[in-house]
Amino acid sequence: MGWLRHLRAVDTDFGAISRHLQRCAPLRAGELDRFLENLEPRHVPKRTALLRAGEVCDWEAYVNSGCVRSYFLDEKGHDVTLQFALEDWWVSDLASFTEGSPSRMSIETLEDSELLLIRREQKESLFAEVPALERVFRILVQRNLAALQDRFFATVAQPAPERYAEFLRRHPSLPARVPQHMIASYLGITPEFLSKLRGRIAGKG
Repeated sequence: MGWLRHLRAVDTDFGAISRHLQRCAPLRAGELDRFLENLEPRHVPKRTALLRAGEVCDWEAYVNSGCVRSYFLDEKGHDVTLQFALEDWWVSDLASFTEGSPSRMSIETLEDSELLLIRREQKESLFAEVPALERVFRILVQRNLAALQDRFFATVAQPAPERYAEFLRRHPSLPARVPQHMIASYLGITPEFLSKLRGRIAGKG
């Protein structure tokens, strides 16, 4: 994790992540404080590579502010966006983090971002020390899997205009924050077709 070594730690407000965790499952003050003590706040500049394909991901990061993207390169070398992580969301490679295997994806910041990191070893130690945290993260994983399932069904079953409409409903601020070609790759359409969809919506407006 070379990018982490040269980034400065920052003072941060843990209010957002505290509310985020408490919405999943109640934690006593001491339990929550113990978790927060193990987070590593980092200010990460725009366009920083947090993870490269082939590396092992040994961290999970809560996005306190900013925007992060995970992506991979297909067999033709095309950039395919898997996820956008905005404020109040987590980003990692769950398979690599859990199994210690090389990642098949890359992760980068699209904006200057403030991330709160937890390492794999620290997380496992905390689970043993604070069993209630296991339930919190189980719920977080379930919610993430549900979101991935919804996206899979949308990609398979919904026409592109409906996928874009649902994308705008879920992420209304994203079109102003990320390049359009990344949104197109996330939706599984060409940038040209996305431009046509945007034109139709603007025409209706």
